[in-house]
Amino acid sequence: MKPRTYPTGPRPTDVYLFATCLVDLFVPQAGLDAVKLLEREGLTVHFPRGQSCCGQPAYSSGNPRQAREVARAQLGLFEQPWPVIVPSGSCAGMMRHHWPALFEGDDQADGRDAARAESIAGRVYELTEFLVRVLGIDLGLNGTYGDAASQQPEERVVLHTSCGARREMGTRVHGVEAVDALPGVTRIDHERESECCGFGGTFSLKHPDISGAMVADKIASACATGCNRLVSADCGCLLNIGHAAERKGAPLAVEHLASFLWRRTGGEAA
Repeated sequence: MKPRTYPTGPRPTDVYLFATCLVDLFVPQAGLDAVKLLEREGLTVHFPRGQSCCGQPAYSSGNPRQAREVARAQLGLFEQPWPVIVPSGSCAGMMRHHWPALFEGDDQADGRDAARAESIAGRVYELTEFLVRVLGIDLGLNGTYGDAASQQPEERVVLHTSCGARREMGTRVHGVEAVDALPGVTRIDHERESECCGFGGTFSLKHPDISGAMVADKIASACATGCNRLVSADCGCLLNIGHAAERKGAPLAVEHLASFLWRRTGGEAA
């Protein structure tokens, strides 16, 4: 993973939101809360309606040609030189690190698609990364939202960072900074925090027994902390952990980080 350099100078005024297919289909509130967080900072959020999937399921299953065609369908949607904000570290990692590789040597459109992929990759940010590193928002008591945040009830949470977000995007540190700044929130480390939840896209379909054992370990470790909820910036992991916890009757609520940040800083209650 190459170290990311962040732009200096004036804040952007416009951004794109690439919501991801999982947010669109299963957790739309996370996407809406991401928009609210960005608009509250004075940004105009553009949502290209033709967007669908980043191509990660096909790519991680060893089908680069199919992944390239899925990615190609998105390339014309982000023509303006605005940041592309993604409320998922794993999808952001696919777009930032793997889209350029998918189009290397691709001769369709006379190389224009390769140039588009490179341009988009350089503008992709995971949501919390953008809030913390580019906008520099202060979620603490001395920040803009300190008074509203201090009125929220006390919560103890564990943070889950997907494998792609942690290893390709390095976004655990941004999530930790954002959560730790919130008044009334205690973030608890747990023994299996760095481990995969077992989702892994098609991995959970191809190896259900292994996947089930992995998520069971994750849930048990999180519950052992006595936390109120598990927070994550990746909907695939949230769906896997949340549904598994519900089936097991485990006392573990889950919430997308965008919704958690919005709620804890004065937005609507969960």
